[in-house]
Amino acid sequence: MNPYILDFSNYLKFEKRYSPHTVRSYTDDLCSFFDYLEITYGQMPLGQVTALIVRSWLARLKEEEASARTINRKISSLKSFFKFQLKQGVIDSTPMNQVTRPKTNKRLPDFIKEKETEFLFAHLEFSNDWKGLTDNLILKLLYQTGMRLSELINLRITTVDFFKGQVKVLGKGNKERILPLSKDIANDIQLYEQEKKKKFESYDKVFLLLTPKGEKLYPGYVYKRVKSYLSQKEITTLQKKSPHVLRHTFATHLMNNGADLNAVKDLLGHASLAATQVYTHNTIEKLKNVHKKSHPKA
Repeated sequence: MNPYILDFSNYLKFEKRYSPHTVRSYTDDLCSFFDYLEITYGQMPLGQVTALIVRSWLARLKEEEASARTINRKISSLKSFFKFQLKQGVIDSTPMNQVTRPKTNKRLPDFIKEKETEFLFAHLEFSNDWKGLTDNLILKLLYQTGMRLSELINLRITTVDFFKGQVKVLGKGNKERILPLSKDIANDIQLYEQEKKKKFESYDKVFLLLTPKGEKLYPGYVYKRVKSYLSQKEITTLQKKSPHVLRHTFATHLMNNGADLNAVKDLLGHASLAATQVYTHNTIEKLKNVHKKSHPKA
């Protein structure tokens, strides 16, 4: 690996404490850029990379039909990389100051209608075995707390406070936050723990949610289980059927029912309000519909 990329990767991993997935995304983008650089221009000092060279790479990506969203992500990777090298004294200036981002259409988050979530949690029957018990808890935790998939599979039983009705999760950048738990979920967790001791002679005693083999959950398992439930014919509005849809649904339903934007931001673990504001769109659309149906001049 390019030594500059390696240094930057270690900085993201050990100082910024980014997740392995995020570090890999940055690294892949940078490796792609430096491969292009060497093939097209040959080896050159980092300080000789210009905005024109960067734009030529972005133009190549555009020719290969990369989306504006993908190109923006790669620009962000390069901006962070060159900013780091500037701080390290490797370069005197960054070429990224003269590189602009392409405009993107804001993609609204996919979410489940409130009536359809009633079906999901009130009428859907889970199998009467370990898989069904785990599936029920997975869906409830994702929808009722808004936690991320990575936070869900890394939940530890020691982070659940039954007395206070809350759970501590470890989010992006290893930042901890507290999420409230309903009595319903708290009771389900206690039942789950009791059944765990009955079912398994040997099992992972660290993590809360386990596979039928008594092992820690993994992303592919959760994706598959959630998708099977979100594919029910009663749920009609979804394009995507991933665990993240339940997080979007959690936030959208809170906003639609009058929750404070800052409170939703804190519950989701967003670093800034900008990431949370996308959920206000659905609230505004709902208000427009109410106005249209109710106002005499609408």
